[in-house]
Amino acid sequence: MSRRKAKRPAGPVVTVAVLRLYIADSAPNSALAIANLAAICKEHFGDKFELEIIDVLEDPQRALADGIIVTPSLTKVSPSPLTRIVGNLSDTKSVLHALGIA
Repeated sequence: MSRRKAKRPAGPVVTVAVLRLYIADSAPNSALAIANLAAICKEHFGDKFELEIIDVLEDPQRALADGIIVTPSLTKVSPSPLTRIVGNLSDTKSVLHALGIA
């Protein structure tokens, strides 16, 4: 009986963060959340993230279907677990903790 070693992927495994930011048009807190999230992603994710920005005024059904009732709201879809953060994301330390980044 022969033994086979499991093949490991060549190179490091890249984990991509999938994020959704729900905003309300150009409201001040929404604009601030976009700017704060852009800075956080640039510094901590590099190019290893996917971000979808959803304007709840343009797509209210999507927001309701996703359980969003307050904007701005950030949802980390993956990696698990799903996390939701409400607010303008100005408390970087709390946002990083909620996203699971030490």
